[in-house]
Amino acid sequence: MGKKELHLFRGATDLRISLIFKLTIATCLILFVFMLFFAYINITAIKTMLLEEAISDADKLSETIIKTTHYEMLEDNRKRAYEMMQEVGTLQGVDHIRMINKSGKITFSTEMDEIGRYLDKKEANCNMCHADNEPKVHASTMNRSRIFFNKRGKQVLGMAKAIYNEDGCYLSACHSHSPEQRTLGVLDVIVSLDNMNMLIGNYRNKIVFLTVLLLISVSLTIIFSTHRMVNRPLKSLLTQTKRLSQGDLDALLQNKSSDEMGELSDAFNQMTTSLKSARMEANEWGKNLEAKVSERTREIKQMQTQLIRSEKLVSLGRLVAGITHEINNPLQGILMFANLTSKSPKLDPALKSDMDVIINETNRCANIVKGLLDFSRESIPQKKPASLNNIIDATLALVGRQSSFHNIDIIRDYQQDLPLIPVDENQLQQVFINLLLNAGQSMLAGGSIHIKTYTDNEEHVCLKIVDTGAGISEEDLGKIFDPFFTTKNDKGTGLGLSVSFGIIERHDGKIEVQSKVNEGTTVTIKLPLFPQGSETLAAGSDEK
Repeated sequence: MGKKELHLFRGATDLRISLIFKLTIATCLILFVFMLFFAYINITAIKTMLLEEAISDADKLSETIIKTTHYEMLEDNRKRAYEMMQEVGTLQGVDHIRMINKSGKITFSTEMDEIGRYLDKKEANCNMCHADNEPKVHASTMNRSRIFFNKRGKQVLGMAKAIYNEDGCYLSACHSHSPEQRTLGVLDVIVSLDNMNMLIGNYRNKIVFLTVLLLISVSLTIIFSTHRMVNRPLKSLLTQTKRLSQGDLDALLQNKSSDEMGELSDAFNQMTTSLKSARMEANEWGKNLEAKVSERTREIKQMQTQLIRSEKLVSLGRLVAGITHEINNPLQGILMFANLTSKSPKLDPALKSDMDVIINETNRCANIVKGLLDFSRESIPQKKPASLNNIIDATLALVGRQSSFHNIDIIRDYQQDLPLIPVDENQLQQVFINLLLNAGQSMLAGGSIHIKTYTDNEEHVCLKIVDTGAGISEEDLGKIFDPFFTTKNDKGTGLGLSVSFGIIERHDGKIEVQSKVNEGTTVTIKLPLFPQGSETLAAGSDEK
């Protein structure tokens, strides 16, 4: 294996590794994002569930403490009630318990340093009853709970539960309360959330472990599958490419799979077969190249001759029309006076034969003038449905090979769904030849011609020819359609635009010219569309 082939093989190997790597990374990233989202929702749901359970447990513990100490409080046996709370406070998960009277004073706490301290009504455990500066009798479980960090920096859950003034309380003889007093105080139970946080952390670690394990499994599966289903067929394609680069067009791939790689192999084999056919055709064409070049040269010369003849005929027709029109008027006068003189009784009979000669010769001149007029008279357009795009392409095929167009760029901007229009293709081609020749002759140093076809509000099919030539002055712009007017000095006849104007006018169209000196010229031609149903009628008449 040479250095070049070895370099290609290494480059292809790097490409295969890069494809596997990109596919694996992309899949893992997508999977990671979805799993991260799923894990977030899952952990959030579990955290909410565990928190609700912790709040429920704390609320039940508060209710249990109140009911357990209810009898001791009725008997005003506070010492025993506090001892029972102290014992509950030693349970696992209970941070501490405290009693708060209606004045906000801590009357008991499992943390002795809090006893006797007054709480601000704005503190978290007072919000349930003093939110919005208005005391509340009842508050929901969620409103009575709060999460905060204690003085040891651990996260805890506080549950405040009101102690209400029941019948037994304000009827008791030992410490009766006023019946109007609805709340006697608050039992504040603070429990630790370490167990809940530990469960959430364990669950999060499992999610991370499963995510990593799944990503690794997916990556290995993608690498194996890609190597088996993509790399091997690509290696075969690479080998075939090397053989093609060395000119071996007889080898074909033997991939029998029915998936996309199989279709790619079939397409590659078709390409190899097409290349082989193209090579054989190129060899055959090369043998006949000289004959084809000669044939093309002869066709180009014929086209150039046809262009020259068309320009001469147009110029000659206009010239003859002008001359015959000017001669015809005096001839008619001569003929009229000769007839009058010949019939006059005062005419000398000896001169009668001479006058007959004059009359006969004058009639002969009139017939000659009539023949010239018939020759120069522009024919009526033989209109048939035609495509404006095809006509302009045919015109470009004629003029584009002239030497004056070798350094000019032709830019085609056609509307592909352009409708057919009733026109005489030969006459329109004559118009386009005149316009393109004028544009080419105005750009002797080179330039560009932009040809655009389009529809105008579904009423006209339009052609716009824009060149970057020398342009036309404002003084001459109004005279460009006059017969025999030209800006080319002795090189032009001044009939091309005049003939073009007449042809477009006989097609019920419009031709407009806009130009600025040293900036270029824009010619716009608008031709009417078919009336409704005229295409069908034209086609039917052709068939007949």
